[in-house]
Amino acid sequence: MQSFSESYKQAGVDITAGYKAVELMKNHIASTITAGVCSDVGGFGGLFELDLTGINKPVLVSGTDGVGTKLKMAFLMDKHDTVGIDCVAMCVNDIICCGAKPLFFLDYIACGKNVPERIADIVKGVAEGCVQSGAALIGGETAEMPGFYPIDEYDLAGYSTGVVDKEKIVDNSTMQDGDVIIGLPSSGVHSNGFSLVRKVFDVENEDIKSPVEELGGKSIGETLLTPTRIYVKPVLSLLDEVKVKGISHITGGGFYENIPRSIPNGLCAKIEKKNIKVLPIFDLIAKVGNIPERDMFNTFNMGVGMSITVAKEDVEKALEIFKANGEDAYVIGEIVKDEENKIILL
Repeated sequence: MQSFSESYKQAGVDITAGYKAVELMKNHIASTITAGVCSDVGGFGGLFELDLTGINKPVLVSGTDGVGTKLKMAFLMDKHDTVGIDCVAMCVNDIICCGAKPLFFLDYIACGKNVPERIADIVKGVAEGCVQSGAALIGGETAEMPGFYPIDEYDLAGYSTGVVDKEKIVDNSTMQDGDVIIGLPSSGVHSNGFSLVRKVFDVENEDIKSPVEELGGKSIGETLLTPTRIYVKPVLSLLDEVKVKGISHITGGGFYENIPRSIPNGLCAKIEKKNIKVLPIFDLIAKVGNIPERDMFNTFNMGVGMSITVAKEDVEKALEIFKANGEDAYVIGEIVKDEENKIILL
């Protein structure tokens, strides 16, 4: 017999809706199960058994993040099955920068009203992100918070843990003058800069559902909801065969904030802007919002979601590995000596 409280329901919290949401999401969660999962849905904690075969000194790497105001686009488009991918991507793309393989993921959904079908759609996206990254969805929380969130809105955040052998942690200790920076294409705006994007397009008052020629016939809403690309599997494949000297996940703060995070003092990333394959959505944002080029590169990924630094002699092999893994990677710059700057965009 399931618990039920009429008094709680009158206060705006329907416990039975939570039970239904869990039932609807079970199949999605099942699709993410990996060999290490030791628990089922409904426990007080998610259990995961570590397989340390081939790992001499295991180091756990954790990351947490949310989707941010991109969720406003999901509300406006009434489409909720992709933002979960963004949530997973923002976490696992961070921990892969250390060379860590994601093991498991947990999500947190807070909403004004628990609509089971909508919650299940959100978790469907989370599960898809977990499948793409090889992580198991081992737990989560849905909190119905009437009076705190509007009834048709929610927030979504997540947490992931991965593992890497201490000897194989990606750091910048061997980075040197002449190393080459490779860019991995983004799928669009990803999950950053949406406060500016929403202002530029005035999304709550303007038409965002009609086709736009500059976007190949897609609407602004559809384009902006394109899920964040997950780079875990291609990067893991690269790490198996090539010495990687630095990885940057290009998120909020764009090129200027993120690429320098993987570069030691005394060196600088010299990026050739002419090499960047800027996506049409960024051209449209700059045009409509009259945004200076530097601000664009200091806010958005501009079409490059991740940068990878390798030795010059490893570039061709790295590009071949990425191509074999479905990534159209290309060279965007190089590492040079510079005591004052961490990044120069030419």
